[in-house]
Amino acid sequence: MIARPLILLSNDDGVAARGIRTLHAQLEAIADVVVVAPQTEQSANSHALTLARPLRHRIVDGFHAIDGTPADCIYVGLYWKDLMPRAPDLVVSGINHGYNLGSDTFYSGTVAAAREGALRGIPSIAFSVGMADGTSFDTIAPIACAIAARVLALPPREEGTRPPLLNVNFPAGVPRPAGLRATRLGRRRYEDEVDVRRDPRGREYFWIGGPNAFHDPSEGSDTEAVDHGFVSVTPLGLDATEREHMRIAERAIEGVTITTEER
Repeated sequence: MIARPLILLSNDDGVAARGIRTLHAQLEAIADVVVVAPQTEQSANSHALTLARPLRHRIVDGFHAIDGTPADCIYVGLYWKDLMPRAPDLVVSGINHGYNLGSDTFYSGTVAAAREGALRGIPSIAFSVGMADGTSFDTIAPIACAIAARVLALPPREEGTRPPLLNVNFPAGVPRPAGLRATRLGRRRYEDEVDVRRDPRGREYFWIGGPNAFHDPSEGSDTEAVDHGFVSVTPLGLDATEREHMRIAERAIEGVTITTEER
């Protein structure tokens, strides 16, 4: 008897979020699903791991909740031997309440959860949707499930090759997307600002980050796709080396010498 595929599901909005609950219900039709998600919202925590304090575990509505980051959740899901019967065939993160486009991918806890899975050799997908009037998790979850099923059906990878890491964004406020596009990362600009305020005792505190985001027009990008009502599917890499700047690195060390002084 062939075992059903096994999916490890997480997010950064927290174990009680509508996005992960709706996606879980859909994924159960194609695989066994184990949910390990943050106990509380962990948006913009990127790929942080909690190494300076213990992590606590709770069961919330049958799901595993960890009081840590999204990357913590994937780590626990993969390496806590009592939690999962075997290594998952796919790691899924989302559906995030809000876009993760362009440079968002560097800050996103949703993407980080998927990246943690890919770093551990498992095909992984991050799902996000822009929030606006008309956004419906019930509409987009079946599409996300279909994408997950396609990735599960991919032929086995050759030894030594990296697993796929896909970043998927659904357009905001669209009853039904116009279609799906394979894309690259675009540019998403924010009204960056530091809002300085004072607490009741007169001490300064700060809120960082502007409220609005703008997309530069860029053909073939994820930002262009969602702006035109399409689902963007962007493959992300695990190698952060900027090969075009190797000559800059070489020039930076030219003429630099290290002397060894006798003691």
